[in-house]
Amino acid sequence: MSAGEIVVALLILLAGFLSLAAGVGIIRFPDVLTRLHAATKPQVLGLVAVLVALVIQVPTWGVLTTVILVMTFQLLTQPMTAHMIARSAYRTDHVRRDLLITDELARDIDDPALAIGRESDQEPSEHEMPRA
Repeated sequence: MSAGEIVVALLILLAGFLSLAAGVGIIRFPDVLTRLHAATKPQVLGLVAVLVALVIQVPTWGVLTTVILVMTFQLLTQPMTAHMIARSAYRTDHVRRDLLITDELARDIDDPALAIGRESDQEPSEHEMPRA
């Protein structure tokens, strides 16, 4: 067994552990926001581990360009997907608002016109912490 095969095996084991951690987090965490965190962070890191293992195992330009494309699209879409799920959960009252430090979305829901044409010199609302 070569050193490259050992590294590939370790990366695949790491990806499996991260996937297991994500699954356990989705089941065990109490609210939507922490479940989203558990679903997105280990999933992206596990995918990186698998893709690096793939490049180590098959070091060709075709594989490398495909891996770069897959990782780019994953890193562009995963945060946006989690953000949209969190907004949907917030709007359907599946988020415990008492645990939020700053509730910036409440201001936008209360007055949608302010969200579109917000002036930079406006006074902060009751939901926003003043900036230093």
